[in-house]
Amino acid sequence: MSTPVSDSASRGAPSSAAAADTVVPTGHDMPRGVAALVFLRDRGIFILWLLLILVFSFWCAPYFFTWSNAMLIANAAALTAIFAAGVGLGVMSGVLDLSLPGTAAFCACLTGWLAVNKGVSLWIAVPIALVCGALVGVVNGLISLQGFNPIIVTIGTLSVLTGLASVITGGLTIPGLDGLTFMGTRRYFGVPAPVYIVAALYLVGTIFLTRTRDGIRFMAVGGNAEAVRRSGIHSDRYKVMGFVISGICAAIGGLVATAITTEANPDASPAIIFSALTAVALAGVAMSGGRGSLPRVLVGALILATIANGLIIRGVQTYWATVITGVLLLASLGLERFIQKSVSDRLMATSNLSVHQKKV
Repeated sequence: MSTPVSDSASRGAPSSAAAADTVVPTGHDMPRGVAALVFLRDRGIFILWLLLILVFSFWCAPYFFTWSNAMLIANAAALTAIFAAGVGLGVMSGVLDLSLPGTAAFCACLTGWLAVNKGVSLWIAVPIALVCGALVGVVNGLISLQGFNPIIVTIGTLSVLTGLASVITGGLTIPGLDGLTFMGTRRYFGVPAPVYIVAALYLVGTIFLTRTRDGIRFMAVGGNAEAVRRSGIHSDRYKVMGFVISGICAAIGGLVATAITTEANPDASPAIIFSALTAVALAGVAMSGGRGSLPRVLVGALILATIANGLIIRGVQTYWATVITGVLLLASLGLERFIQKSVSDRLMATSNLSVHQKKV
């Protein structure tokens, strides 16, 4: 004779089996959705560039898809790419340096003044300019560490450096810098010199960020400086390093611009920082710091040059390129915000489903 307990157990068996057969949502579909969004954020810019090349290849045939035009695009993107590297590396470390145009103008004018007015060899004047760019970064970094807003500090530095550049030159350009053509208008094996400079800059920068301990810490400080500090790492040093790298990139950009025109110009064009910021935003670099990729920043600069080149071939007014650049900047910021929120929401939903599964 069966006992009540055994009867209860036997009656509960089917329900237990049913419970075992019940499919509990595990949220495995959610990570795939998150992965798709992350892929769009990290690789979408490469897809966009390929689509632009495809569209312009048909729209601007047969002039667009040629080797000579590819070199024109690469050369046009070089200056933006150099400044974008400075902005991008700074942002990745958690700082935004808006003094880059002033630093570029000051270093270029200093080089021209030393070479033309003082007879200093360019092989000495150019390194001096690079050191000055680094020193500007040190000054920006040390002032910002006193608790001042880096954006306000660098705007002030921009004004000071622009004024100093005009003081050095007397408000006029310094012509006759033909000795810099080796890094400006000259071509090596059919490739413009600035393209080699960009390639070297981005190669070194990428290796630094991904293959060195300091590079990994550099990115970590941009993500959460306080957490890095509590782990025993001197985070302030890496923030200053971000300004220094930005200053060096600005000095290189100023020298390349001078080499192209063979004259030093004291005017600090704000357009270059706008283009650099657009390339960085297109690349999906987090403006809050801690996340980014230099190869994507390079593609961002190439996208801007590709659009401008295609519109010129079609005879479209050049100011439309500025309009499109602004639209791309706003769209990239909106997309970054959307992806960040979507990833956060989906990860939260996945976490809740996992907790529910454990309870069941």
